Amino acid sequence: MDARTLTPTSPSIDDAGWLKGTERHPSPNCDDRPAGTEIDLLVIHNISLPPGEFSGDWIDDLFLNRLDPSAHPYFTPIAQVRVSAHLLIRRDGSLIQYVPFALRAWHAGASSFEGRERCNDFSIGIELEGTDLTPFTDAQYRALIGCSREILQRYPNITQARITGHSEIAPGRKTDPGPAFDWPRYRAALGGA
Repeated sequence: MDARTLTPTSPSIDDAGWLKGTERHPSPNCDDRPAGTEIDLLVIHNISLPPGEFSGDWIDDLFLNRLDPSAHPYFTPIAQVRVSAHLLIRRDGSLIQYVPFALRAWHAGASSFEGRERCNDFSIGIELEGTDLTPFTDAQYRALIGCSREILQRYPNITQARITGHSEIAPGRKTDPGPAFDWPRYRAALGGA
């Protein structure tokens, strides 16, 4: 999906929370949000499997509970971990949605934002295919900016001040999206969104 096709006037997120035009790979690693919970946080992550390698189906396999522990030594300790994200943005800018935004994806783990624990309850998680130290692609920034605008429009309780990295909600445990992520570029592109 090209981020330029997402316009502020188009209803790009349906009532269930699926972003129109994305490839859907429904993950079982999600559940209902607590009753009455407002979605008011956007968390940016990065992921590559194996670490530092891009493309392939390993991320899908992890989020869909079919990662083969014998396929790579790195997979052995994580093959039974049950995790997901709402969206993945591949290196070419293509978007895959695993969990509709209305549901709780299991992306943040033990986490806290502004003293509020369990960020999965009230957040949307976006994974960028990459590493802390590998620059993200222009296509990824375009896609991230486009889908972020749609998310901010659909969920007005998420403001720019409520967009953060995994490292900020799980300090000491997580480092993503890392120093290679260009926060000023991303925030400037969002402008007054």
